[in-house]
Amino acid sequence: MALTGPKEMFEKAYAGGYAIGAFNVNNMEIIQGIVAAAEEEKAPLVLQVSAGARKYARQIYIMKLVEAALQECDLPICVHLDHGADFEICKDCIDGGFTSVMIDGSHLPFEENIALTKKVVEYAHDKGVWVEAELGRLAGIEEHVVSEKNIYTDPDQAVEFVERTGCDSLAIAIGTSHGAYKFKGEARLDFERLETITNMMKGYPLVLHGSSSVPQEFVEMANSYGGEIPGAKGVPEDLLRRAAKFGVCKINIDTDIRLAMTAVIRKTLKENPSEFDPRKYLGPARQAVKDMVQHKIKNVLGCSNAI
Repeated sequence: MALTGPKEMFEKAYAGGYAIGAFNVNNMEIIQGIVAAAEEEKAPLVLQVSAGARKYARQIYIMKLVEAALQECDLPICVHLDHGADFEICKDCIDGGFTSVMIDGSHLPFEENIALTKKVVEYAHDKGVWVEAELGRLAGIEEHVVSEKNIYTDPDQAVEFVERTGCDSLAIAIGTSHGAYKFKGEARLDFERLETITNMMKGYPLVLHGSSSVPQEFVEMANSYGGEIPGAKGVPEDLLRRAAKFGVCKINIDTDIRLAMTAVIRKTLKENPSEFDPRKYLGPARQAVKDMVQHKIKNVLGCSNAI
């Protein structure tokens, strides 16, 4: 089976009021865990590759791992560049077989963001590749973008941005943020803003970044086995499920996978201090990824049996 683009899966998600999970991948165990979960749930997948992942694992290794997954399963899988910093990295990924790329000009002035996004769109569309862009800014740190506060997406600007750039989907800022420390007080997303944008752009797929929920059982597990992750707090899962009813077709999840893996590895090594076979701690970590992703697909994203 070949890689697919997001178009059909997003159209079905929009019509069905659910979201597709976009899960960041860095190595074999993560890819295997995600794909195994999606197989059981019969769910489409977006596998996201960040600039950091490309540097760590190298793009050719990641693509070969995805190729192996495609030979073993019968799932619609899209490979997506997460937070492309410039035209060059987007071009490299398009030329390297990615079926979707994100150009992140959210840190740029409005007109510069439009110009950069339009350049990527023109190159990508000529190759049949989907383009996600971002308008507004999320707090936290993600690859090349650092922001101390959220800058919420302006609905009127969103309409103009999409019309002028021709981008296929748009990541918006409504209160989510990158990393494990998303909220200090009560978690809140600006659903009024989301609903306004959705109503102004009927049928257009929106994206939420920074949408891990930071499950406290894994924070506590990691901390109880030597970790130091105090005060981590994510987006409540019921808010994410609600967002999928308002045109959000893709929800990005990375931190929760990292937490699950790290907590289980810490526990395994603490309970088996003489163990030095990587398979003995990476195996349980892979299962933790599978369990986490399966939970997200079934109970948060609502995309089980969506193939």
